[in-house]
Amino acid sequence: MTVPRTFLSTLTGLFASPAAENPTVAMMEAAYHHHGIDARYLTCDVSPAGLADAVNGARAMGWAGFNCSLPHKVAVVALLDGLAESVRIIGAVNCAVRRGEQFIGENTDGRGFLTSLRTVIDPAGQAIVILGAGGAARAIAVESALAGAATITVVNRTPERGRELVRLLGEHTPTSAIFAPWDGAYSVPTGTTIVVNATSVGLFPDVDSQIALNLESLDSSMVVCDVIPNPPRTRFLRDAQRRGCRTIDGLGMLVNQGAVAIEHWTGVSPDVDVMRAALNDVFDLPSPDHT
Repeated sequence: MTVPRTFLSTLTGLFASPAAENPTVAMMEAAYHHHGIDARYLTCDVSPAGLADAVNGARAMGWAGFNCSLPHKVAVVALLDGLAESVRIIGAVNCAVRRGEQFIGENTDGRGFLTSLRTVIDPAGQAIVILGAGGAARAIAVESALAGAATITVVNRTPERGRELVRLLGEHTPTSAIFAPWDGAYSVPTGTTIVVNATSVGLFPDVDSQIALNLESLDSSMVVCDVIPNPPRTRFLRDAQRRGCRTIDGLGMLVNQGAVAIEHWTGVSPDVDVMRAALNDVFDLPSPDHT
């Protein structure tokens, strides 16, 4: 007997600009294949001017959902039909999920980051410095605060944006948050336990870009993290390793936030080891970069 089958795949994808350097498709399609999910993940280079059209196109084509990366995480909020409760605090979306006829904004960045961070250190009670105040920084700051971080210092070149994130943390979380202006080479305060680069400095193709940081202020007691997935071993992490710091690359966050997205879109909890292995193959890495 002929087995009926469908030729209509579930559509998901990424809206970003630039998008070519984003490796998310490798791990997402590896998970779909591993679990026998008939779905596709499309990497789309969408300009800020074209974001509304892209969202409307996803609606028209019945997409199950999509990720947003730079520079769309904040702008996409106004184009969605509703927001998850955590997003109302964070103010940025990296994952849209179709529920009925609506696209609802979620943010899986912070959860993905914390899952990766906890393989090395628990954020509870820690003094954290976050470089940047964009969408990823907002998600990481809020989730870290809710996880019990003792203090969070937000370092940003634009004072208004940095102070807005500090205000948000003060109003919605129990952590102590302060703003530090980023004017010249920033020195990490003594007593800091976790340093996070949540900027795009070092992202392919600008792999030799150097963060304006006083490297002498890093010491071996600190855990240094980067959210950039390409390249995984950023210049920032290599510099931190030379100072004796333990480091966490951006692939861990990418994998874990992607796993949550797949669960939202398909109902399947994917094997994160399969997803990480796919990225290790892409970047020719023998194992996750925790040192």
